[in-house]
Amino acid sequence: MKVLLDTLIVLWAAGQPEKLTESARTVLTTPENSLFFSAASIWEIVIKRGLGREDFKVDPRGLRKMLILHGYNEVPVTAEHALTLEALPLLHKDPFDRLLLAQARTEGMVLLTCDAAVSQYQESVLTV
Repeated sequence: MKVLLDTLIVLWAAGQPEKLTESARTVLTTPENSLFFSAASIWEIVIKRGLGREDFKVDPRGLRKMLILHGYNEVPVTAEHALTLEALPLLHKDPFDRLLLAQARTEGMVLLTCDAAVSQYQESVLTV
């Protein structure tokens, strides 16, 4: 399975694995799964870190480097991803989460999330 991690899952997997649920850990450690992170997550971290958010204090450059070194694949943001947003109903207003879902759908992935609002979309979402 191709799995795109939402931003919180990325942060927890990288620095606070104790926050991950058992089902999230299973998805992340199943060898048959291909794990992906989005450039949009790095962008979100940069913005929220710049705003002084306590839960986004991680160094985004170091995080990206570590993810790649540990075998995660980066998904760039493309115009096709942005166009997929048009088809998404407005069930959730967070632009980063909506873009991650659009990427997952466009790329044939599932979005791994712990966000109940994102889970409303159901298709292409795996809630842990």
